[in-house]
Amino acid sequence: MKKIFLILAIAFSSVYFIEAETLTLEQARLLALTNSRSIAKDNLAIKNSKLTEQSQFYTNLPSLSLGANAAMTLWNSDGMGEKNLADTLTAGASLSVSQKLFNGGKSLVQKAINSIAVDMAEKDALADYFAVLNAADTAYYELLQAAASLESAESALQTAELSLSIAEVRSQSGMMNPGDYLQALAEKESKENARNQAKRDLLLKGVKIRNLTGLKEVPVLEALDFEAHEALITGLALLTETETDVLYANLLRTSAANNPTLAKAVLANQQAEKNVVLAARDYSPSLSVSFSTGLNYSVANGLEPSTGKLSLSGSIPLDFWVTANNVEKKRVAQDQAALDYFEAEENLETELQTALLDLIAQAGSVLSTRRAYEYAEKHFEYVMELFRLSQNSVSTLSDASALVSSNRNQLIRSQYGFLLSLSKIRTLGAFAEEDALIDLLKSTGIR
Repeated sequence: MKKIFLILAIAFSSVYFIEAETLTLEQARLLALTNSRSIAKDNLAIKNSKLTEQSQFYTNLPSLSLGANAAMTLWNSDGMGEKNLADTLTAGASLSVSQKLFNGGKSLVQKAINSIAVDMAEKDALADYFAVLNAADTAYYELLQAAASLESAESALQTAELSLSIAEVRSQSGMMNPGDYLQALAEKESKENARNQAKRDLLLKGVKIRNLTGLKEVPVLEALDFEAHEALITGLALLTETETDVLYANLLRTSAANNPTLAKAVLANQQAEKNVVLAARDYSPSLSVSFSTGLNYSVANGLEPSTGKLSLSGSIPLDFWVTANNVEKKRVAQDQAALDYFEAEENLETELQTALLDLIAQAGSVLSTRRAYEYAEKHFEYVMELFRLSQNSVSTLSDASALVSSNRNQLIRSQYGFLLSLSKIRTLGAFAEEDALIDLLKSTGIR
């Protein structure tokens, strides 16, 4: 939690120094944390739970009260008014102190419950912290992916326009039949529509990251270096089934120890147990002591101290059926908390295994689609050269172009899908730094 507050402090101090030209991934994360309302609400929730804990401490201290009174007789019993009202003036002041001596141990149990509530509020804040980081990563990667997809669509459109220009020359010279020329026209229009759709997607992703970071304009993002993950991608793609199981076991062990949602479920279970104990304490008697004294003043007697009183009081509840009912309700709540914990544990296992399998699949896809893209480009160059020499049709060129476009887009999706899966695992495992996650992945059988 101290690290989170430090990061947020750095974020607040860094917001005004972020240049408008480019936005790095780290800057996007800091801005998202600064702009997050959920983080702000979590801070308030932590403060509120600490104030509740402090209030409960105050209830165990002696209770002090100071009172004052004044009176004057306006008329006597025969209805006649007093001749000298000042002579009937009386006044007094009192001080009382009361202290609970024994309440069945409720104070200690309630203190433990309040302390757990503070820990739960901090776990909520930690969960939202990593959720915001994941949202920032997702928005950043999706905007870069949309930009890359637009670039791919622009390249496909340029190829279609080049094909159409060659087709027009052939059509005018009578070297192409009308059907092939119409196909070239349709191909160009189709690629232009795909380019327009890519532009729309880029605008939508820009709005998302602008809202997330609080920036007034859509920023230009710093390009990512995919080569930095090359060793990890290659290693994950070559994992055997046994190595994958070992990696998952190590990830699950670390994530189970750090995941804030699972930790909160553990705390909720502990709090439910304490609530059962607290409800059962209503069977116990209570004992308190109080002391009061004061000063009295009257015109006749002047100032004189009042009698000091020390009193001891106790009570024993007799409505045991009410207490028994409350205890049973708290036990039901405890059973529900236990089920919530098992559900949180199962969800973590499922989500982590899914994210890891996605990461491995995306790593393999990056390698295969990269090779496919290289082969498709060479094939297209060969087909284009034959098309220039009038040795193949528009249909053949269109197929070759579509193969290049398809593999390029698949490569883009695989690269950013790999990064998104990596960010998801980081969120589930609550890794403070991405490098810590990468080190764990590399330390488990990755060659």
